[in-house]
Amino acid sequence: MSEEILVNITPMETRVALVDNGATQDVYIERAVGRGIVGNIYVGKVVRVLPGMQAAFVDIGVERTSFLHVKDILLPGDEGRDDRERPAQSITDHLHEGKKVIVQVTKDPLGTKGARLTTQLSVSTRFLVLMPQTDHVGVSQLIEDSAERERLQAILADGLAAEDMTDAGGFILRTAAEGVSTDELVADLRFLKRLWAAVSARAENADAGELLYEDLPLHLRTVRDLARAAVTRIYVDSREGFAAMRRFCEDYVPQVAGLLQHYSGERPLFELHGVEDEIQRALQRKVELKSGGYLIVDQTEAMTTIDVNTGSFVGRRNQAETILKTNLEAASALARQLRVRNLGGIIIVDFIDMADAEHRRQVQRTLEKAMQRDPARNQITGVSELGLIEMTRKRTRESLERLLCEDCPVCDGRGSLKTAETVCYEIFREIIRDARAYENDNLLVLAAQPVVDRLVDEESSNLADLEEFTAKTISFRAEPSYSQEHFDIILL
Repeated sequence: MSEEILVNITPMETRVALVDNGATQDVYIERAVGRGIVGNIYVGKVVRVLPGMQAAFVDIGVERTSFLHVKDILLPGDEGRDDRERPAQSITDHLHEGKKVIVQVTKDPLGTKGARLTTQLSVSTRFLVLMPQTDHVGVSQLIEDSAERERLQAILADGLAAEDMTDAGGFILRTAAEGVSTDELVADLRFLKRLWAAVSARAENADAGELLYEDLPLHLRTVRDLARAAVTRIYVDSREGFAAMRRFCEDYVPQVAGLLQHYSGERPLFELHGVEDEIQRALQRKVELKSGGYLIVDQTEAMTTIDVNTGSFVGRRNQAETILKTNLEAASALARQLRVRNLGGIIIVDFIDMADAEHRRQVQRTLEKAMQRDPARNQITGVSELGLIEMTRKRTRESLERLLCEDCPVCDGRGSLKTAETVCYEIFREIIRDARAYENDNLLVLAAQPVVDRLVDEESSNLADLEEFTAKTISFRAEPSYSQEHFDIILL
Protein backbone atom coordinates (compact mmCIF):
# COMPACT_ATOMS: atom_id res chain seq x y z
CA MET A 1 0.00 0.00 0.00
CA SER A 2 1.49 3.34 -1.11
CA GLU A 3 -0.22 6.55 -0.06
CA GLU A 4 0.52 10.09 -1.17
CA ILE A 5 -0.88 13.35 0.17
CA LEU A 6 -1.49 16.21 -2.26
CA VAL A 7 -1.80 19.73 -0.86
CA ASN A 8 -3.19 22.47 -3.09
CA ILE A 9 -2.95 25.93 -1.49
CA THR A 10 -4.37 29.20 -2.82
CA PRO A 11 -5.18 32.44 -0.96
CA MET A 12 -8.87 31.53 -1.09
CA GLU A 13 -8.83 27.88 -0.03
CA THR A 14 -6.68 24.89 0.85
CA ARG A 15 -7.47 21.45 -0.52
CA VAL A 16 -5.89 18.17 0.58
CA ALA A 17 -6.32 14.79 -1.10
CA LEU A 18 -5.18 11.40 0.17
CA VAL A 19 -4.34 9.18 -2.81
CA ASP A 20 -3.80 5.42 -2.37
CA ASN A 21 -2.23 3.63 -5.34
CA GLY A 22 -3.58 6.28 -7.70
CA ALA A 23 -7.14 6.26 -6.32
CA THR A 24 -8.42 9.26 -4.36
CA GLN A 25 -9.60 8.17 -0.91
CA ASP A 26 -10.24 11.39 1.04
CA VAL A 27 -10.70 15.04 0.11
CA TYR A 28 -10.48 17.88 2.65
CA ILE A 29 -11.36 21.48 1.78
CA GLU A 30 -10.89 24.54 3.99
CA ARG A 31 -11.74 28.04 2.80
CA ALA A 32 -10.27 31.27 4.11
CA VAL A 33 -13.82 32.53 4.63
CA GLY A 34 -15.77 30.07 6.77
CA ARG A 35 -12.99 27.87 8.14
CA GLY A 36 -14.13 24.82 10.09
CA ILE A 37 -14.22 25.28 13.85
CA VAL A 38 -13.93 21.67 15.08
CA GLY A 39 -11.41 21.55 17.93
CA ASN A 40 -11.71 25.26 18.76
CA ILE A 41 -12.22 26.19 22.42
CA TYR A 42 -14.49 29.15 23.29
CA VAL A 43 -15.92 30.93 26.27
CA GLY A 44 -19.61 30.40 25.65
CA LYS A 45 -22.71 31.99 27.11
CA VAL A 46 -25.86 29.94 27.67
CA VAL A 47 -28.72 31.68 25.88
CA ARG A 48 -31.44 29.07 26.33
CA VAL A 49 -31.91 25.91 28.38
CA LEU A 50 -34.30 23.23 27.09
CA PRO A 51 -35.19 20.77 29.89
CA GLY A 52 -37.42 18.79 27.54
CA MET A 53 -34.43 18.04 25.29
CA GLN A 54 -31.87 17.94 28.14
CA ALA A 55 -29.80 20.41 26.15
CA ALA A 56 -28.86 24.07 25.93
CA PHE A 57 -28.11 26.57 23.18
CA VAL A 58 -24.82 28.35 23.71
CA ASP A 59 -23.53 31.51 22.03
CA ILE A 60 -19.84 31.09 21.16
CA GLY A 61 -19.56 34.13 18.91
CA VAL A 62 -20.29 32.41 15.58
CA GLU A 63 -23.25 32.92 13.25
CA ARG A 64 -25.60 30.31 14.76
CA THR A 65 -25.97 29.33 18.39
CA SER A 66 -24.38 25.99 19.22
CA PHE A 67 -25.85 22.89 20.85
CA LEU A 68 -24.71 21.34 24.14
CA HIS A 69 -26.38 18.14 25.36
CA VAL A 70 -26.30 17.06 28.99
CA LYS A 71 -24.33 13.91 28.11
CA ASP A 72 -21.56 16.15 26.70
CA ILE A 73 -21.14 17.94 30.02
CA LEU A 74 -18.20 16.52 31.93
CA LEU A 75 -19.14 15.36 35.43
CA PRO A 76 -16.85 14.26 38.28
CA GLY A 77 -15.94 10.59 37.89
CA ASP A 78 -16.92 10.44 34.20
CA GLU A 79 -13.52 9.20 33.04
CA GLY A 80 -13.63 5.54 32.11
CA ARG A 81 -17.43 5.41 32.44
CA ASP A 82 -19.71 5.07 29.44
CA ASP A 83 -23.12 6.73 29.07
CA ARG A 84 -25.03 3.66 30.32
CA GLU A 85 -23.20 3.77 33.66
CA ARG A 86 -23.67 7.52 34.08
CA PRO A 87 -26.21 8.61 36.70
CA ALA A 88 -29.28 10.41 35.39
CA GLN A 89 -28.74 14.16 35.25
CA SER A 90 -30.89 17.15 34.42
CA ILE A 91 -29.49 19.95 32.28
CA THR A 92 -30.91 22.47 34.77
CA ASP A 93 -28.60 21.06 37.48
CA HIS A 94 -25.59 22.36 35.57
CA LEU A 95 -26.62 25.26 33.31
CA HIS A 96 -28.83 28.32 33.44
CA GLU A 97 -29.39 31.21 31.06
CA GLY A 98 -26.54 33.73 31.12
CA LYS A 99 -23.97 31.32 32.57
CA LYS A 100 -20.48 31.41 31.07
CA VAL A 101 -19.05 28.00 30.20
CA ILE A 102 -15.84 26.93 28.47
CA VAL A 103 -16.68 24.60 25.59
CA GLN A 104 -15.01 22.87 22.66
CA VAL A 105 -16.53 22.27 19.22
CA THR A 106 -16.90 18.60 18.28
CA LYS A 107 -18.95 19.04 15.09
CA ASP A 108 -19.02 21.88 12.61
CA PRO A 109 -22.39 23.52 11.84
CA LEU A 110 -24.17 21.21 9.37
CA GLY A 111 -26.94 22.55 7.16
CA THR A 112 -29.32 24.49 9.39
CA LYS A 113 -27.91 23.02 12.60
CA GLY A 114 -25.44 24.82 14.83
CA ALA A 115 -22.14 23.39 16.03
CA ARG A 116 -22.08 20.54 18.56
CA LEU A 117 -20.23 21.30 21.80
CA THR A 118 -18.67 19.50 24.75
CA THR A 119 -17.25 20.71 28.05
CA GLN A 120 -14.67 17.90 28.03
CA LEU A 121 -11.72 19.83 26.62
CA SER A 122 -8.71 18.39 24.83
CA VAL A 123 -5.74 19.62 22.80
CA SER A 124 -3.58 17.49 20.53
CA THR A 125 -0.10 17.02 19.17
CA ARG A 126 1.02 14.39 16.71
CA PHE A 127 1.51 11.71 19.36
CA LEU A 128 -0.62 12.81 22.32
CA VAL A 129 -4.02 14.14 23.29
CA LEU A 130 -4.17 16.10 26.55
CA MET A 131 -7.46 16.04 28.49
CA PRO A 132 -6.77 18.44 31.37
CA GLN A 133 -10.03 17.77 33.24
CA THR A 134 -9.54 14.00 33.69
CA ASP A 135 -6.82 11.68 34.93
CA HIS A 136 -7.44 8.84 32.44
CA VAL A 137 -4.44 7.53 30.47
CA GLY A 138 -5.16 5.43 27.39
CA VAL A 139 -3.59 4.08 24.23
CA SER A 140 -5.14 4.10 20.76
CA GLN A 141 -6.95 0.83 20.06
CA LEU A 142 -5.25 0.71 16.66
CA ILE A 143 -1.96 -0.05 18.45
CA GLU A 144 -2.57 -3.77 18.97
CA ASP A 145 0.87 -4.94 20.18
CA SER A 146 0.53 -5.31 23.97
CA ALA A 147 4.28 -4.89 24.52
CA GLU A 148 4.28 -1.64 22.55
CA ARG A 149 1.29 -0.36 24.50
CA GLU A 150 3.08 -1.05 27.78
CA ARG A 151 6.27 0.59 26.51
CA LEU A 152 4.43 3.76 25.53
CA GLN A 153 2.58 3.95 28.84
CA ALA A 154 5.87 3.55 30.73
CA ILE A 155 7.53 6.30 28.68
CA LEU A 156 4.55 8.59 29.29
CA ALA A 157 4.58 7.94 33.04
CA ASP A 158 8.33 8.66 33.27
CA GLY A 159 7.95 11.78 31.15
CA LEU A 160 5.11 13.12 33.28
CA ALA A 161 7.19 12.66 36.41
CA ALA A 162 10.28 14.24 34.86
CA GLU A 163 8.36 17.28 33.60
CA ASP A 164 6.42 17.71 36.86
CA MET A 165 3.14 17.06 34.99
CA THR A 166 1.66 14.26 37.09
CA ASP A 167 -1.33 16.51 37.82
CA ALA A 168 -1.61 17.85 34.26
CA GLY A 169 -4.62 15.70 33.41
CA GLY A 170 -5.36 12.67 31.28
CA PHE A 171 -3.62 11.60 28.10
CA ILE A 172 -4.29 9.42 25.09
CA LEU A 173 -1.39 8.04 23.09
CA ARG A 174 -2.37 8.38 19.43
CA THR A 175 -1.83 5.78 16.71
CA ALA A 176 1.10 7.80 15.33
CA ALA A 177 2.97 7.25 18.62
CA GLU A 178 3.67 3.60 17.78
CA GLY A 179 7.43 3.08 17.69
CA VAL A 180 8.43 6.65 18.66
CA SER A 181 11.32 7.39 20.98
CA THR A 182 11.27 8.76 24.50
CA ASP A 183 12.64 12.12 23.35
CA GLU A 184 9.82 12.56 20.83
CA LEU A 185 7.10 11.85 23.39
CA VAL A 186 8.70 14.13 25.99
CA ALA A 187 8.94 16.94 23.42
CA ASP A 188 5.19 16.61 22.82
CA LEU A 189 4.56 16.70 26.56
CA ARG A 190 6.50 19.95 26.92
CA PHE A 191 4.61 21.52 24.04
CA LEU A 192 1.24 20.53 25.54
CA LYS A 193 2.29 21.93 28.91
CA ARG A 194 3.09 25.33 27.37
CA LEU A 195 -0.03 25.30 25.21
CA TRP A 196 -2.47 24.52 28.01
CA ALA A 197 -0.84 27.09 30.31
CA ALA A 198 -1.44 29.73 27.64
CA VAL A 199 -5.08 28.66 27.12
CA SER A 200 -5.73 28.68 30.89
CA ALA A 201 -4.21 32.14 31.30
CA ARG A 202 -6.33 33.49 28.44
CA ALA A 203 -9.50 31.97 29.92
CA GLU A 204 -9.15 33.83 33.24
CA ASN A 205 -10.09 37.24 31.80
CA ALA A 206 -11.93 36.21 28.63
CA ASP A 207 -15.40 37.48 27.75
CA ALA A 208 -18.27 35.39 26.41
CA GLY A 209 -17.83 34.51 22.75
CA GLU A 210 -14.05 34.80 22.91
CA LEU A 211 -11.85 32.21 21.17
CA LEU A 212 -9.36 30.62 23.57
CA TYR A 213 -7.76 28.05 21.31
CA GLU A 214 -7.91 27.54 17.56
CA ASP A 215 -6.86 24.34 15.87
CA LEU A 216 -4.19 24.44 13.20
CA PRO A 217 -5.06 25.35 9.61
CA LEU A 218 -5.64 22.44 7.24
CA HIS A 219 -2.18 22.28 5.66
CA LEU A 220 -0.52 22.04 9.09
CA ARG A 221 -3.10 19.56 10.42
CA THR A 222 -2.20 17.44 7.41
CA VAL A 223 1.37 16.82 8.56
CA ARG A 224 0.24 16.41 12.16
CA ASP A 225 -2.65 14.00 11.63
CA LEU A 226 -2.56 12.44 8.15
CA ALA A 227 1.14 11.65 7.69
CA ARG A 228 0.93 8.06 8.91
CA ALA A 229 3.37 5.21 8.24
CA ALA A 230 1.93 4.28 4.82
CA VAL A 231 2.43 7.80 3.42
CA THR A 232 5.47 8.00 1.12
CA ARG A 233 5.25 11.59 -0.17
CA ILE A 234 3.50 14.88 0.63
CA TYR A 235 3.37 17.11 -2.44
CA VAL A 236 2.72 20.83 -1.88
CA ASP A 237 2.09 23.17 -4.83
CA SER A 238 2.63 26.44 -2.94
CA ARG A 239 6.13 27.67 -2.14
CA GLU A 240 4.92 29.67 0.88
CA GLY A 241 2.78 26.78 2.12
CA PHE A 242 5.68 24.36 1.66
CA ALA A 243 7.97 26.61 3.70
CA ALA A 244 5.38 26.92 6.49
CA MET A 245 4.84 23.14 6.59
CA ARG A 246 8.58 22.49 6.65
CA ARG A 247 9.07 24.91 9.56
CA PHE A 248 6.24 23.25 11.45
CA CYS A 249 7.71 19.80 10.81
CA GLU A 250 11.17 20.85 11.98
CA ASP A 251 9.70 22.17 15.23
CA TYR A 252 7.13 19.50 16.04
CA VAL A 253 7.24 16.46 13.72
CA PRO A 254 10.80 16.21 12.31
CA GLN A 255 10.23 12.63 11.15
CA VAL A 256 7.70 13.92 8.60
CA ALA A 257 9.96 16.65 7.14
CA GLY A 258 11.60 14.19 4.74
CA LEU A 259 8.23 13.39 3.14
CA LEU A 260 7.58 16.99 2.06
CA GLN A 261 8.21 17.80 -1.57
CA HIS A 262 7.47 21.05 -3.37
CA TYR A 263 5.60 20.60 -6.65
CA SER A 264 6.47 23.26 -9.21
CA GLY A 265 5.12 21.70 -12.41
CA GLU A 266 3.05 23.67 -14.90
CA ARG A 267 0.12 21.25 -14.84
CA PRO A 268 -2.08 21.72 -11.71
CA LEU A 269 -1.31 19.15 -9.01
CA PHE A 270 -4.89 17.93 -8.55
CA GLU A 271 -5.40 17.66 -12.29
CA LEU A 272 -2.17 15.68 -12.76
CA HIS A 273 -3.25 13.04 -10.23
CA GLY A 274 -6.90 12.88 -11.35
CA VAL A 275 -8.30 14.43 -8.17
CA GLU A 276 -10.21 17.18 -10.01
CA ASP A 277 -12.06 14.56 -12.05
CA GLU A 278 -12.74 12.53 -8.90
CA ILE A 279 -14.26 15.57 -7.18
CA GLN A 280 -16.52 16.22 -10.17
CA ARG A 281 -17.65 12.57 -10.19
CA ALA A 282 -18.31 12.74 -6.45
CA LEU A 283 -20.87 15.50 -7.07
CA GLN A 284 -22.92 13.27 -9.40
CA ARG A 285 -25.67 10.87 -8.37
CA LYS A 286 -24.49 8.04 -10.60
CA VAL A 287 -21.27 6.12 -9.90
CA GLU A 288 -20.15 3.85 -12.74
CA LEU A 289 -18.63 0.47 -11.86
CA LYS A 290 -15.96 -1.18 -14.02
CA SER A 291 -18.18 -4.16 -14.75
CA GLY A 292 -20.90 -1.97 -16.25
CA GLY A 293 -23.06 -1.80 -13.14
CA TYR A 294 -23.62 1.45 -11.26
CA LEU A 295 -24.61 3.04 -7.95
CA ILE A 296 -27.17 5.78 -7.41
CA VAL A 297 -26.29 7.94 -4.39
CA ASP A 298 -28.98 10.22 -2.93
CA GLN A 299 -28.12 12.46 0.02
CA THR A 300 -31.05 13.82 2.02
CA GLU A 301 -31.39 15.63 5.33
CA ALA A 302 -32.38 12.45 7.16
CA MET A 303 -30.11 9.85 5.57
CA THR A 304 -28.13 8.81 2.51
CA THR A 305 -29.48 6.03 0.29
CA ILE A 306 -27.37 4.01 -2.15
CA ASP A 307 -29.01 1.82 -4.80
CA VAL A 308 -26.99 -0.88 -6.61
CA ASN A 309 -27.86 -1.83 -10.20
CA THR A 310 -26.36 -4.30 -12.71
CA GLY A 311 -26.66 -1.81 -15.57
CA SER A 312 -25.07 -3.18 -18.74
CA PHE A 313 -23.30 -6.04 -16.92
CA VAL A 314 -24.83 -9.37 -17.96
CA GLY A 315 -22.19 -11.77 -16.63
CA ARG A 316 -20.95 -14.99 -18.16
CA ARG A 317 -22.41 -17.80 -16.06
CA ASN A 318 -25.80 -17.31 -14.40
CA GLN A 319 -27.91 -14.60 -12.86
CA ALA A 320 -26.91 -15.37 -9.26
CA GLU A 321 -23.20 -15.04 -10.07
CA THR A 322 -23.82 -11.83 -12.02
CA ILE A 323 -25.67 -10.30 -9.07
CA LEU A 324 -22.99 -11.45 -6.59
CA LYS A 325 -20.16 -10.00 -8.65
CA THR A 326 -21.98 -6.68 -9.04
CA ASN A 327 -22.75 -6.48 -5.32
CA LEU A 328 -19.16 -7.31 -4.32
CA GLU A 329 -17.79 -4.64 -6.64
CA ALA A 330 -20.40 -2.18 -5.36
CA ALA A 331 -19.47 -2.88 -1.71
CA SER A 332 -15.85 -1.89 -2.32
CA ALA A 333 -16.78 1.09 -4.47
CA LEU A 334 -19.32 2.55 -2.07
CA ALA A 335 -16.87 2.41 0.86
CA ARG A 336 -14.54 4.69 -1.10
CA GLN A 337 -17.42 6.93 -2.19
CA LEU A 338 -18.45 7.48 1.43
CA ARG A 339 -14.93 8.74 2.20
CA VAL A 340 -14.51 10.89 -0.91
CA ARG A 341 -17.97 12.44 -0.54
CA ASN A 342 -17.64 12.52 3.29
CA LEU A 343 -21.14 11.13 3.75
CA GLY A 344 -22.20 10.53 7.35
CA GLY A 345 -25.16 9.79 9.56
CA ILE A 346 -27.55 6.98 8.62
CA ILE A 347 -26.74 5.22 5.33
CA ILE A 348 -29.06 2.67 3.70
CA VAL A 349 -27.62 0.43 0.96
CA ASP A 350 -30.04 -1.40 -1.34
CA PHE A 351 -27.98 -4.21 -2.86
CA ILE A 352 -29.43 -6.30 -5.65
CA ASP A 353 -31.57 -9.07 -4.12
CA MET A 354 -29.64 -12.28 -3.41
CA ALA A 355 -31.46 -15.55 -2.72
CA ASP A 356 -28.33 -17.35 -1.46
CA ALA A 357 -27.57 -16.63 2.22
CA GLU A 358 -23.84 -17.27 1.65
CA HIS A 359 -23.80 -14.62 -1.07
CA ARG A 360 -25.35 -12.13 1.36
CA ARG A 361 -22.67 -12.93 3.94
CA GLN A 362 -19.92 -12.49 1.34
CA VAL A 363 -21.22 -9.05 0.42
CA GLN A 364 -21.48 -7.97 4.05
CA ARG A 365 -17.94 -9.20 4.82
CA THR A 366 -16.60 -7.36 1.77
CA LEU A 367 -18.28 -4.15 2.88
CA GLU A 368 -17.03 -4.52 6.46
CA LYS A 369 -13.47 -5.15 5.24
CA ALA A 370 -13.59 -2.12 2.93
CA MET A 371 -14.90 0.08 5.76
CA GLN A 372 -12.12 -1.00 8.14
CA ARG A 373 -9.75 1.39 6.33
CA ASP A 374 -12.11 4.31 6.88
CA PRO A 375 -10.78 6.58 9.68
CA ALA A 376 -14.32 7.71 10.52
CA ARG A 377 -16.08 5.52 13.08
CA ASN A 378 -18.77 3.38 11.44
CA GLN A 379 -21.15 0.58 12.31
CA ILE A 380 -22.74 -1.93 9.93
CA THR A 381 -25.81 -4.09 10.56
CA GLY A 382 -26.65 -7.36 8.85
CA VAL A 383 -28.77 -7.71 5.73
CA SER A 384 -32.40 -6.96 6.64
CA GLU A 385 -35.47 -8.93 5.54
CA LEU A 386 -35.89 -6.41 2.72
CA GLY A 387 -32.33 -7.00 1.49
CA LEU A 388 -31.02 -3.69 2.83
CA ILE A 389 -27.84 -3.02 4.79
CA GLU A 390 -28.11 -0.25 7.35
CA MET A 391 -24.99 1.49 8.58
CA THR A 392 -23.87 4.65 10.32
CA ARG A 393 -20.75 6.74 9.74
CA LYS A 394 -19.64 9.48 12.09
CA ARG A 395 -20.09 12.95 10.61
CA THR A 396 -18.06 15.88 11.94
CA ARG A 397 -17.95 18.17 8.89
CA GLU A 398 -20.08 19.02 5.88
CA SER A 399 -20.23 16.56 3.00
CA LEU A 400 -18.44 17.45 -0.22
CA GLU A 401 -21.74 18.21 -1.95
CA ARG A 402 -23.00 20.49 0.82
CA LEU A 403 -19.63 22.26 0.92
CA LEU A 404 -19.28 22.87 -2.82
CA CYS A 405 -22.91 23.16 -3.94
CA GLU A 406 -26.16 24.89 -3.07
CA ASP A 407 -29.79 24.09 -3.77
CA CYS A 408 -30.89 24.73 -7.34
CA PRO A 409 -32.83 28.04 -7.43
CA VAL A 410 -35.12 26.67 -10.15
CA CYS A 411 -36.27 23.44 -8.49
CA ASP A 412 -35.47 24.60 -4.92
CA GLY A 413 -33.41 21.52 -4.23
CA ARG A 414 -36.06 18.97 -5.27
CA GLY A 415 -33.99 17.74 -8.18
CA SER A 416 -36.94 17.82 -10.59
CA LEU A 417 -39.20 20.30 -12.39
CA LYS A 418 -42.89 20.29 -13.17
CA THR A 419 -43.51 19.28 -16.77
CA ALA A 420 -44.66 21.82 -19.32
CA GLU A 421 -48.02 19.98 -19.42
CA THR A 422 -48.46 20.37 -15.64
CA VAL A 423 -47.71 24.11 -15.83
CA CYS A 424 -50.18 24.53 -18.71
CA TYR A 425 -52.97 23.09 -16.60
CA GLU A 426 -51.98 25.34 -13.68
CA ILE A 427 -52.24 28.32 -16.05
CA PHE A 428 -55.72 27.18 -17.18
CA ARG A 429 -56.91 26.98 -13.57
CA GLU A 430 -55.47 30.42 -12.80
CA ILE A 431 -57.19 31.90 -15.87
CA ILE A 432 -60.54 30.50 -14.67
CA ARG A 433 -60.03 32.04 -11.23
CA ASP A 434 -59.11 35.42 -12.72
CA ALA A 435 -62.07 35.30 -15.12
CA ARG A 436 -64.46 34.93 -12.21
CA ALA A 437 -62.79 37.64 -10.13
CA TYR A 438 -62.19 40.39 -12.73
CA GLU A 439 -64.26 41.91 -15.51
CA ASN A 440 -61.76 42.39 -18.32
CA ASP A 441 -61.71 41.12 -21.89
CA ASN A 442 -58.06 40.25 -22.52
CA LEU A 443 -55.40 38.24 -20.69
CA LEU A 444 -51.65 38.04 -21.37
CA VAL A 445 -49.79 34.94 -20.17
CA LEU A 446 -46.02 35.27 -19.59
CA ALA A 447 -44.28 31.89 -19.38
CA ALA A 448 -41.16 29.96 -20.39
CA GLN A 449 -40.73 29.03 -24.04
CA PRO A 450 -41.50 25.26 -23.64
CA VAL A 451 -44.76 26.11 -21.86
CA VAL A 452 -45.82 28.64 -24.51
CA ASP A 453 -44.95 26.15 -27.27
CA ARG A 454 -47.19 23.53 -25.69
CA LEU A 455 -50.04 26.00 -25.12
CA VAL A 456 -50.19 27.00 -28.77
CA ASP A 457 -49.61 23.48 -30.09
CA GLU A 458 -50.75 20.39 -28.11
CA GLU A 459 -53.14 22.42 -25.91
CA SER A 460 -54.58 24.61 -28.68
CA SER A 461 -57.98 22.89 -28.67
CA ASN A 462 -58.21 23.11 -24.87
CA LEU A 463 -57.21 26.76 -25.12
CA ALA A 464 -59.98 27.47 -27.64
CA ASP A 465 -62.53 25.85 -25.31
CA LEU A 466 -61.19 27.95 -22.42
CA GLU A 467 -61.53 31.20 -24.37
CA GLU A 468 -65.10 30.30 -25.23
CA PHE A 469 -65.88 29.34 -21.61
CA THR A 470 -64.41 32.54 -20.11
CA ALA A 471 -65.42 34.85 -22.99
CA LYS A 472 -61.91 36.33 -22.95
CA THR A 473 -59.11 36.65 -25.47
CA ILE A 474 -55.91 34.98 -24.26
CA SER A 475 -52.49 35.80 -25.72
CA PHE A 476 -49.01 34.53 -24.84
CA ARG A 477 -45.45 35.80 -24.65
CA ALA A 478 -42.36 33.71 -23.98
CA GLU A 479 -40.02 35.14 -21.33
CA PRO A 480 -36.40 33.91 -21.65
CA SER A 481 -35.67 34.65 -17.99
CA TYR A 482 -38.54 32.51 -16.65
CA SER A 483 -37.97 28.98 -15.41
CA GLN A 484 -40.33 26.29 -16.64
CA GLU A 485 -42.46 26.50 -13.47
CA HIS A 486 -42.72 30.31 -13.46
CA PHE A 487 -45.62 32.12 -15.13
CA ASP A 488 -47.62 35.33 -14.73
CA ILE A 489 -51.07 36.32 -15.97
CA ILE A 490 -51.59 40.01 -16.74
CA LEU A 491 -55.04 41.57 -17.02
CA LEU A 492 -55.26 43.82 -20.08
